[in-house]
Amino acid sequence: MNKKYITRKHYIKKIEPFIGKDIIKVFVGQRRVGKSYMLYQIMDHIKDSHPSANCIYINKELDEFSRIKTHEELLRYIKDKSTAGDNRLFIDEIQEISDFERALRSLTAEGGYDIYCTGSNADILSGELATYLAGRAVEFRIFGLTYEEFLLFHDIEDSDESLAKFFRYGGLPYLRNLELADETVFEYLRNIYSAILYRDVVARYGIRNTVFLENLVSYLADNTGSLVSAKKISDFLKSQRVKISPNIVLDYLSHLASAFFISRVRRTDLRGKKIFEIGEKFYFEDLGLRHSIIGFRHGDIGKIIENLVFHHLRTAGYVVTVGKLGEKEIDFVGEKGGEKIYIQAAYLIADDSARDREFGNLLAVDDNFRKIVVSMDAVTGGTYRGIEHITLRDFLRMRI
Repeated sequence: MNKKYITRKHYIKKIEPFIGKDIIKVFVGQRRVGKSYMLYQIMDHIKDSHPSANCIYINKELDEFSRIKTHEELLRYIKDKSTAGDNRLFIDEIQEISDFERALRSLTAEGGYDIYCTGSNADILSGELATYLAGRAVEFRIFGLTYEEFLLFHDIEDSDESLAKFFRYGGLPYLRNLELADETVFEYLRNIYSAILYRDVVARYGIRNTVFLENLVSYLADNTGSLVSAKKISDFLKSQRVKISPNIVLDYLSHLASAFFISRVRRTDLRGKKIFEIGEKFYFEDLGLRHSIIGFRHGDIGKIIENLVFHHLRTAGYVVTVGKLGEKEIDFVGEKGGEKIYIQAAYLIADDSARDREFGNLLAVDDNFRKIVVSMDAVTGGTYRGIEHITLRDFLRMRI
C-alpha cells in the first residue's frame, strides 16, 4: 500500500497467532482509531513472510470500490482478483456492503482465503457475523492511542506538558500530522464527530430527531463518569420542555455505543455479584472528541482523569464495571483472565477526608486482588495499608 505508519506492536502480537488460519479476523472500533492502518500493517507483515501471497484489498471509503454494494458484487470482484495460490483478503469498512456476511460465509465454506476486515459498528460485526459464522470469526477491538502510543506517535517525552496535550486533544492517530493547537485540532475533530454521528448513527439507524441526538451527546459529555439513567435524561429533557420517552433515550444510547463513540459501564454489587439494572456511567472513546463538543474545561479534570483510567483499563483488555459495596463505590473494577483490579481515580488527595474516602472505599473490599488509587498528586508512590498510590502519568504507562 506504500503507506507510512508507526507499528502498533501490541495489536500485531494479538493478531499474529491467527494469521494464515481459516478464521475471519475482524477489527472493530470507532471511526479513525486506526483500523485501516492495522490492515496495512498486517499486509506488510504477510508480504515480508510470504512474498508470493496475493493480497486483495477493498476499501469502501475509496471511490474506486463504490460499485461494490452487494455481496454478489463483492464475490465477483474477489473471484476476478483471486489466483490459484495464496489469497489474502482485506476489506475495509465492510458494513458498507449489504449482506456482506453471506459473501464471507461462502468464501469460508470454499476455503483458500485468509480474511481480514474492519468495521465501525458493533452490531454488524458482532451480532450478524456471530450468527452466520459461529466459531469462524475472531474480533479484535482497536482503540485510540494509549498515552504511551501518544508519546511515540508525536515523538515527545513523558512530562506534565505531554500529559496535558493528551488530556486536551485525545488519541486519534492522525493528529500526529497536525499542529497540536486548538484551532487546528478541534476543527479536525469536529469533522470526525460529524462523520461518526451522521454516517455511523443517523444514517445507519434512520434517526430523524438529530437535534435530540446532538443534545444527548452534549448531555453525556457534561455528565461523563456520572450515574445516568434513561429516566434521568428524560426527566431532564422535560425540564427543558422537550418530551422524549425513556425507551427512545435507551435506543439512542445504544446506537452511540454501537458506533464505539461512547462506552456504557454498568454497576456491580461486589457482595451479591448482581448487575444493577438502573444507573450506568458513560465514558468517551476519545477525549478530544468530547472536548470538540463542549470545549476543554479545567473544571472537568476529575471527569477527564476517570475517562483516561477507564480507557487504559479497556485497552489493556479488562472488562470494566463500577463496583458497589453498600454505600461505598469503587470507580472501576477490572476483570481479565480470572484476575481483578480495583481502581479509585481522583484529582488530588488534598486532605484526610479525601484520603479516607478514596483509600477507605478500597479497604472495604475484602479480597487479595490488586488495589490502586490513581491521582495527580506530585508525590505519590508506596502504599497505604496495602493499597498502592500511583500518579496518573505512571499509571498510564503501566502494563497492567
